[in-house]
Amino acid sequence: MPDTNPVPPTYVDATRLWVDSRPRAFVQRRAEAAILRRLGGDVRGGTVLELGTGRRGTGLRLALDVFGAGRAEGVERFPASVAACRAAVADLGNRVEVREGDVTALAAGDGSYDAVFAYHVLHHAEAWRDVVREVARVLRPGGRFYSCEMTARFVDSRPLRAVAFHPADGDRPTPAALATACREAGLDVVAQETRLAGCWTALVATRP
Repeated sequence: MPDTNPVPPTYVDATRLWVDSRPRAFVQRRAEAAILRRLGGDVRGGTVLELGTGRRGTGLRLALDVFGAGRAEGVERFPASVAACRAAVADLGNRVEVREGDVTALAAGDGSYDAVFAYHVLHHAEAWRDVVREVARVLRPGGRFYSCEMTARFVDSRPLRAVAFHPADGDRPTPAALATACREAGLDVVAQETRLAGCWTALVATRP
């Protein structure tokens, strides 16, 4: 049976050039983290998890510097990125830990974290709803899920697909689908803000 929801082809995968770039880190710090903090508040002294740290560890620093976490742990899929991220955040000492792992099957126990951060991680996952369910599982009661995402409208557009590879199943998050997935996982959506004509969305949800 032919694919009824095909996605455009990728000709040159330059994803890594952007993900670990200084401009990306600048946007993450000055715009995305600021919006998430406004929507969801601080995590003063808490233990938090970042999904998909990348090589620079920007999200781990933001968890400590912007959100006030006491400890930030990170999970990254690729061994080379884990090593690079550890080196990048070595100055933070034992306040930070980075390990290799699968965000659809986290090694952490139930109720381990006061917050989970996901900066543009879900649209890279082949089963992003499984990631949301894992987030709900590892959050403590009252814990918060902070997510910002490029949505299907942008990720599956021909211009971006041409230069950035993503899973080809055609199931990328939309603002409404992300909120629904959080609710189905048992989380309460407390705030969501969508910008850029529906191409980008920020969401904060809590575990009751």
